[in-house]
Amino acid sequence: MRPLAWLLAALLIAQSGTRISAIAIPWFVLTTTGSATQAGLVAFCEMGPYVAIKVFTGPLVDTAGPRRVSWAADVVSAAAALLIPLLHLQGALSFGALLALVAVIGAVRSPGDLAKEVMVPEAAERCGLPLERATGLEGVFERLSGTVGPAAGGALVALVGPMAGLGVNAACFAAGALIVAVVLPRGMGRPHGCTATEGTGAGSTEAGYWRSLRQGFAFLSRERLLLTLNAMIGVTNLLDAACVAVFIPVWAKETGHGAGAIGLIMVAFSIAATAGSLAAAAVAHRLRRRPVFFLGWLVAGAPRFLVLASGAPLWVVAVVVAAGGFGGGFINPIVGAVTYERIPPELLGRVRGIGQAMSWAGIPLGGLLAGIAVTGLGLTPVLVVAGVVYFLTTNLTGLRPEWREMDRHRGKGRADSAGPLASADAARSAS
Repeated sequence: MRPLAWLLAALLIAQSGTRISAIAIPWFVLTTTGSATQAGLVAFCEMGPYVAIKVFTGPLVDTAGPRRVSWAADVVSAAAALLIPLLHLQGALSFGALLALVAVIGAVRSPGDLAKEVMVPEAAERCGLPLERATGLEGVFERLSGTVGPAAGGALVALVGPMAGLGVNAACFAAGALIVAVVLPRGMGRPHGCTATEGTGAGSTEAGYWRSLRQGFAFLSRERLLLTLNAMIGVTNLLDAACVAVFIPVWAKETGHGAGAIGLIMVAFSIAATAGSLAAAAVAHRLRRRPVFFLGWLVAGAPRFLVLASGAPLWVVAVVVAAGGFGGGFINPIVGAVTYERIPPELLGRVRGIGQAMSWAGIPLGGLLAGIAVTGLGLTPVLVVAGVVYFLTTNLTGLRPEWREMDRHRGKGRADSAGPLASADAARSAS
């Protein structure tokens, strides 16, 4: 279990640091400028580059190797995060400089996170684990970072100040880089190389960057299941971002529950989602994917929005949100397993990067669109519409025929570039 354990430890440390900074930086901006607009702009300057860069980093991960990209990205992220408190102590941190450094962190985090994710199936193979179990454990560590990071960030900001939180963020990136560069088994995370698929075997010629990127687009365009999956998650991620950034805070203010209710709901969701991911790691590889996948969406999606709109007591809202977190814990392990099974290793960085860019594209806009809608229409109507859209997106789309393929390659391990998943027309489609 050492390869997977150390890789997931690096993920946990780096993502926890990111969540600490997600509290520290906006709070620093709010306390120094008093402007919610500037705080929102800082958040956009991190997530905007993160999503935009994601689509272009896949060829880099494939050719340079995910291990090298991961530790190099974490080193740059640590340096950029450390510069913020250092410049602040010198009185040289302008708002423009803060935006630039935050944008650098977001842009560099993108290939770093992708590189770690790309190594998960290789770590699973080294440990002899089913993909669902490995991706379930990945989900557990991701959920843990969503619980530990905000708790640590809030405590640091309250006790020491936001600049201390950014120092801890830099230390987390540095620790993640050290684990990936030094502690992971030798030979893990080597480059697969971006090769043109005309010709066979060693006679293939190395493809250029843009040709490699086109190969990723061409493969994803033929994989109807992955394409539909990423499009569906793109809609749900937009609505989830709107819920976290606008719907829940506005609901807490309008109902009089206050900021404590926001924390209660977030913690309830995170703890339940961690439990769901643990359950998925234990049993998901024995269950049929399609019914579990859509049942998870049914529980995790629309009910959260509708219970907020219903005027239910706080404890009812917390229970519904927690149930949604538990159901949601089964979703990502299935998504990860299906993705890793269907994409050949040499295309994994490119195709996964493009797919994630699709599924994350709405996140930077979620809060902005939600704020405009709530201002114009009021909270309750917008919550009802969001819940209906969530339900239609995650359930009626399940009637499409490509979802039947979710279990087709189950138990066969990762896709082979010589097998049916990487057909010989890849180069012709990319040309």
